[in-house]
Amino acid sequence: MRWRRPEGLFVLEPSVGTDLARLTGLEGFARSVMVGVVPLAAFEALGSKAAVSYAFIGGAVITVLFTLNVGALERRLQRRWVVSLAAGFLLVAAALLAFADGPLFAVAIGLRSAEASIFSVCLSLYIMDFIGKRDLTVIESRRIVYSGGAWLIGPLLGVWLWGRGHTVAPFGISGVATIVMIGYFWRLRFHHNAVLMTPTSVIANPFANVARFLRQRNLRIAYAITLSRAVFWAALFVYGPIYIVEADLPTWVAGVFLSAASAMLFFSPVVRRLADRWGSRTIIIVAFALMATSMLALASLDRPRPVGVVFWLFGALGGAALDVLGNIPFMRMVKPRERTAMTTVFSTWREVSFLVARLIAAIALAVGSFRILYITIAALLVGAAVATSFLPRRI
Repeated sequence: MRWRRPEGLFVLEPSVGTDLARLTGLEGFARSVMVGVVPLAAFEALGSKAAVSYAFIGGAVITVLFTLNVGALERRLQRRWVVSLAAGFLLVAAALLAFADGPLFAVAIGLRSAEASIFSVCLSLYIMDFIGKRDLTVIESRRIVYSGGAWLIGPLLGVWLWGRGHTVAPFGISGVATIVMIGYFWRLRFHHNAVLMTPTSVIANPFANVARFLRQRNLRIAYAITLSRAVFWAALFVYGPIYIVEADLPTWVAGVFLSAASAMLFFSPVVRRLADRWGSRTIIIVAFALMATSMLALASLDRPRPVGVVFWLFGALGGAALDVLGNIPFMRMVKPRERTAMTTVFSTWREVSFLVARLIAAIALAVGSFRILYITIAALLVGAAVATSFLPRRI
């Protein structure tokens, strides 16, 4: 039986895409204002780099468990309440990060990551429910612009306040932004989609969801695209600033570098037009080629040099293109009746990429050459580009 689009597609106002983009921006700002401060606060609260690493890894594991069980939460609560629960996680996390230490600080890191993952799952489901496939690139482009603005301002504001001695202020601002975000969300008055309330197949076991996901080739490729993109960004945001210091550039250049990398997201309207002209699959492959080339160029240098910063930013341009288009293959290829189950698995890319990036870095450090990091990431990106070529031409 042919699946019919839900009635909500025909009654929602055309501005729904802008509403979702604004919601993304508010949520992004609530998280981004803490992103540069959390590692500093974690080190101060936990006392060692090893303890900080364990806290972040533990948080990633907690987040994966939450993400895989979003479908179970949605069966017990309407989706609007799942989003509200995620906002509650972020509020508690902000409070704990501001005032707690020891194990509670580690819990806060996990709750913050869990909020990001749950919100991402729910927002993806709303987009797939209410946005036609032909309009996905338009909506994703618009969302990235709002998200880019949030991530351009938030980290700079948070670190600046922390550096000025206002150590609680970033977390307070995050809490206020979270309240504004959830207030705006409820104002939109979304309704639960009947298609998801009565799916033709329900897989209650999250591990069964994983098995079902892995049996579908196109979903595996979609996951590889998003995972590879995230590994690149993890390397850029963690090791890019270190590269700048090792290249004997002033420390303030690291801040400008991160802002410049985030500013690449404002090219998303251009990426959308290119995708409309040449197809999303082609632009995704070109983006991977840009990123892989930048990594190989960094590996070709005998030591960190100022010109390497240009290579990093060259790769960031490809990464920004994937931020616009990277989720499109999954959104277009997932079966409507399996959206909730498969989206929970797909959304684990954030935590898995975190672990993969650190595993690659650990191997590079063990070998004694950081070139291994660049070469390994380049190989991962090339592999993702090759896999993308097996997707349908007009995804």
